[in-house]
Amino acid sequence: MAMFISLINFTEQGAKNCKVSPDRAANFKTMAEKSGVKVKEIYWTMGAHDAVIIMEAPKDEAAVAAMLGLASLGNVKTQTMRAFNAEEMKAITAKL
Repeated sequence: MAMFISLINFTEQGAKNCKVSPDRAANFKTMAEKSGVKVKEIYWTMGAHDAVIIMEAPKDEAAVAAMLGLASLGNVKTQTMRAFNAEEMKAITAKL
């Protein structure tokens, strides 16, 4: 499965309701599973981003569907990146 890392920022709506953010995260995990996405970890962070989601998906489209579903709720804005482990990167660079 492909690994994805999402940087999360609260919208104004999400910030106003930050007390229920852990509950929203649990709901997201359940919603993501319906798209075939396994949420490995969710961390709340300090700095430029409010949270980070680490997840696995069988294909890019599943990750996109999960993140669109999350963003459509209006509490967060997301920036998602495909992540490669060392083995995957070795295979990629072998093609150079």
